[in-house]
Amino acid sequence: MEILEAVSVCLSSNMKMAAEEGVVNAWEDGYHDLASLFHVISLGDKIKFSLSPSKSSDRLSTNVPGVPLDDRNLIIKALNLFRKKTGTDNYFWIHLDKKVPTGAGLGGGSSNAATALWAANQFSGCVAAETELQEWSGEIGSDIPFFFSHGAAYCTGRGEIVEDIPKPLPFDVPLVLIKPQEACSTAEVYKRLTLDRTSKVDPLTLLEKISRSGISQDVCINDLEPPAFEVLPSLKRLKQRLIAAGRGQYDAVFMSGRYISLPFLGI
Repeated sequence: MEILEAVSVCLSSNMKMAAEEGVVNAWEDGYHDLASLFHVISLGDKIKFSLSPSKSSDRLSTNVPGVPLDDRNLIIKALNLFRKKTGTDNYFWIHLDKKVPTGAGLGGGSSNAATALWAANQFSGCVAAETELQEWSGEIGSDIPFFFSHGAAYCTGRGEIVEDIPKPLPFDVPLVLIKPQEACSTAEVYKRLTLDRTSKVDPLTLLEKISRSGISQDVCINDLEPPAFEVLPSLKRLKQRLIAAGRGQYDAVFMSGRYISLPFLGI
């Protein structure tokens, strides 16, 4: 769909869950090599883009207080990146209808950024291939490249190396998503992470099992769960309560994501 002639367009910005999150290496610069299975979910934000008469700045608004509206926001960063890479001079009015909790470990900001890159490209006559958008997006966020995948992907490196895989879950599978009110510092989680405490199971073996048999408790491994539980013990208690309350009806209860606040999903 080309929207070069459109005055405005409203797009869905869907989120992701991490069914598998492995840490395979740590670097001196503080980054970690990860091995993750990401899968889109139907929950998402709505973003309206309109061409602005301005040739100097974008204008972002939102329905949620506390969301930065300047170049700290990944939407603005994405639009700036697109102009830098393509030499185009389109600026936008953007309204973000935020439906996903911030800091929920669902990739909300990253999804918004990918949507902004795609929209800017459409308004500019598709001057860039989606593979280029995907490659560029890694410059502003490790999770953004995933959102140019086909919906399910095995992601390595910092998360920016994306390998499309057959979807292991149908999109209509029911999910129970709980976002705790407490925040869990990403820095504190990684500070408590030691590689000798991470899973020794080959992530590709887990991926093969998920592709063959679907999601189950034994394949939903998140190496960041133990340190997150140390930082915020109430998260561990919450997981235990969910498992007990499910009485076996959930295929899995696990922590998704690695950011400030971490959700649990039951399938």
